[in-house]
Amino acid sequence: MKAIVQDHYGDASSLRFDDIDRPQFGDDEVLVHVVAAGVDRGALHFMTGQPYLMRLGTGLRSPKIRVPGVSYAGRIEAVGANVTGFAVGDEVYGAARGAYAEYVTASPTKMARKPAQLTFEQAAVLPYATFAALQAVGDHAKVQPGEHVLVVGATGAVGSIAVQAAKAAGAEVTAVAGPRHQDHAAALGADHTIDYTRGDFTDGTRTYDVIIDVFGRTSTRRLRRALAPKGRLVIVGGEGDRWVGGIQRQLGAALLSPFVSQQLRMFVAKENTSTLERLNDLITQGKVQPTATQLHPLVEAAHAVTAVGTGAAANRLVLGI
Repeated sequence: MKAIVQDHYGDASSLRFDDIDRPQFGDDEVLVHVVAAGVDRGALHFMTGQPYLMRLGTGLRSPKIRVPGVSYAGRIEAVGANVTGFAVGDEVYGAARGAYAEYVTASPTKMARKPAQLTFEQAAVLPYATFAALQAVGDHAKVQPGEHVLVVGATGAVGSIAVQAAKAAGAEVTAVAGPRHQDHAAALGADHTIDYTRGDFTDGTRTYDVIIDVFGRTSTRRLRRALAPKGRLVIVGGEGDRWVGGIQRQLGAALLSPFVSQQLRMFVAKENTSTLERLNDLITQGKVQPTATQLHPLVEAAHAVTAVGTGAAANRLVLGI
C-alpha cells in the first residue's frame, strides 16, 4: 500500500512517500481503507517526538510506529473475529496510529460511524479535537445552562468544538481569539468575543463560572483572576518547552486546586467511541457545524505538515488517500 513513512523523529523533511505492506489486524481490530486523514498538532507531536517526555511511550530514539497520523475517516475493509457492532463497508471515523496510509488497523473502541451530514474530509479532522473538547466541556468542566464560560484559543481545532459544545449545553460563551479570527469566533456561536492583542482578558473586570484554556500559555495565576470564586478552570493540553511541553502548568494547577475555593483541573483526553457518538448527536442536531477543510493528496503530506506547523493553513488540512 501507499503510505507516508518516517524512520526517525523530525519535521516534515523526515517524511517520505513509499510502498509498504498492509498492516495486520487482530481478532479485536478492524482494517480500515482510509479515505482521508487529518493533519493536526497531535499528529505533529507524535512525528517530532516532542515534548521528549512522550517518547517514553512512542519510542526513545525513533518512532515505534513508522507511519504518522492519528485521525482518519474511511470504510471498513475487514473485521476481526471478535468484533461486533461494525461490518465490512461501514463508513467510520476515529483515532488510530498510522493513519497517513491507504489502510490502517483500528480499534472499534476508538471509532464511530461517520454521520451522513459529513464528508470523509470533514470527519477526518474531528477525532483528536473532539476527544479533548467534549471531555473538557462535559466531563471535567460540567458546563451547566446559564453559566458564563470563557474559551481561550476558541477558533483552533479543539476550541471551535468547545465553543459550540458549551453553547449546546446552554451556556453564555465568550471566545478569546486573535484579531483575524473574531468573525470566525462569532460564527461559531460565541455570545461575546475578545481580541487578546487588544486587552488583558484576565484583569478581573469580568469573571466566569468556567474557563476552558486550550493549548494556551497564560499562567494559572492570571487565569484565576478571571475565574469566579467557586469557578472551574480546565486546562486542555499546552504548548511549552521541548522537554515536557506545557504539562508543568497543568500539574501546578492540579496541585494547587485542593487549597483554593476554585476547582483547577487537568486531564488526559481518552480516545473512545462514546465521545465520538456524543459529537454525532450534536452534529445531527445542528449544534456543531462541519469544519472547513483543505485537501492535499497523500504524496504532499510534507507540505501539509509544514503548513500546520507554521500556522499558515487557514482551514483544517486533510490528506486524501
